[in-house]
Amino acid sequence: QVQVVESGGGLAHVGGSLRLSCVASGFADRINSIGWYRQVPQKQRELVATVSSDGTTNYAGFVKGRFTIARDTAKNTVVYLQMSDLQFEETAVYYCNVNARRTTKGWGKSFKQHDYDTWGQGTQGTVSQ
Repeated sequence: QVQVVESGGGLAHVGGSLRLSCVASGFADRINSIGWYRQVPQKQRELVATVSSDGTTNYAGFVKGRFTIARDTAKNTVVYLQMSDLQFEETAVYYCNVNARRTTKGWGKSFKQHDYDTWGQGTQGTVSQ
């Protein structure tokens, strides 16, 4: 059974830091990327950062060098998000996303692939003024 579990949310002051952790487990399929998204009430969930299986990272424009996403060197299914210089408006529920690829056998020697997302339950990050 696949699981995506976040931890590390909490309270930070403006200008402060939080470190989030995401543990993905039970995936038999190839993981393409693991990423962090955030959502505030009445707004759509938005990308914060992702790290691909080859180590390539991608950040939203608002990060501006303040956040770092990294995989655990020993466990590729554990990902951290270090957030610094947090702003009040960055109070949100932060979600971990695992994008994986399932490969199944098709006709003859062909294969079918499809990518799918699995989300964690989210962890609250609150920035106080």
